[in-house]
Order: sequence, then structure tokens, then C-alpha cells
Amino acid sequence: MKYRVLVIDDDERLNALLVEYLGRFDFEVRTATHPRDGLKALRVDLPDLVILDVMLPEMEGFDVCREIRKEYAVPIIMLTARGEVTDRVVGLELGADDYIPKPFEPRELVARIQAVLRRGKPEETSEVRKIGPLTIDLGRHAVTVRGEEISLTTAEFDILTLLIERAGRVLNRDQILEHVRGVEWDAYNRSIDVLISRLRQKLHDDPKHPRFIKTIWGAGYMFIGTDGDGE
Repeated sequence: MKYRVLVIDDDERLNALLVEYLGRFDFEVRTATHPRDGLKALRVDLPDLVILDVMLPEMEGFDVCREIRKEYAVPIIMLTARGEVTDRVVGLELGADDYIPKPFEPRELVARIQAVLRRGKPEETSEVRKIGPLTIDLGRHAVTVRGEEISLTTAEFDILTLLIERAGRVLNRDQILEHVRGVEWDAYNRSIDVLISRLRQKLHDDPKHPRFIKTIWGAGYMFIGTDGDGE
């Protein structure tokens, strides 16, 4: 199976390099140098993954990420030349699945792409878990709350299933990060807090009175829901 990758970056030389290099690993790559063209290409033919630069003409990559997340849960890897922690956190808050600072080694980008796609691949299982108003279909990578399907990024879905698998156990940020990333990552592990916060918002889980995810101060996070909880 050929995975389709859409690159949105105004650096034409980099785009040409990625088309050639990723092609060696059997990725089908399309590129756009303008964010509007990238959004149009995405809507016409949804890719399996988007590589998105932060610094774009007329429209920042963060705004493009926000627009994509309004409609799609496609995995997004953001590129940032600035490499600042705030850029990384903002990207995660907007729903990016990973980021990589420029300049980067092409082989590292391939590893990140493969890790994100591997995490997002639906399991060959028909298992469905119901925990109170929360239903997780592991085969479809689908989550519903009170019958309403919610859109989770790959990282958010992975964190939720990890916490459920180890319900009642406290997991620290490093343990969660290791499971979610799958590759060596610039460890700003407070990004896990950002992802947990996004996940809670989507699950309508009040951190002060949690139904699902409890913060254990100074230690980490724990899933406290139980199968078969009432509404």
C-alpha cells in the first residue's frame, strides 16, 4: 500500500527533495507552496498524512492546522525553523501529531512519518469498550461520548487507549511519551499535559471532578473509569 503524503511548504527546493527522498520509501508525495493551494489539494484528495511548515506566506501553518482540524483527523507533522518550545506547544494544542525542527535529517522525518502512520493504523480487532458514556471502537479508531462521535488525533487516541489499558495505574509523562511517540523525540514532556488537556475537553471530562482521567499531582495521570459505568 502506498501512503499519500501532502507537503505544504513554500520552500520549493525542500519540496523537490521530499518528493524524491520519500519516493524511495514508497510514499506518494504531493506538494503545495501556498497554504490555500494546500488546503484545496487536501479537500480534493485527502492524504494519509500532512507535512506542514509553520512559516508560510499570507497564512501561518498554525492557522492551516486549525483549518484542517475543523474537518479532518488526518495526521499532521509540523516543521518549524524556529524550534521554539512555544511553537511546539501551540502546534500540539491545535491538534498536530508531531513536529520536527528545521534543518532535519530526511531519514528522521521518514521515521517520524512511519511512527505516526503506524500508530494511526486501525487494529485488526472488533473489540468495542464501553465505559459509562464513553465508547471506544478499537478496530475503527472511533470514539463516541453519549452516542456522538468525537474526532481524536492519532496521539490523543493512543493516549486514551493506553490509559484505559492500564486503568487504575499511574502513568508518568515519560511513560506516556514513550508509548505515544515511538521514536526519539525532542523531549518537552509538558506536551503530554497539552494532549491530556485536549483529550479531556473532547471527552467533556472536568479535571476538577474527573469521570475518566485523574491527575495525580507530582506523579502523572490515571484512568479511573470502569467498564459498564452507568450514565
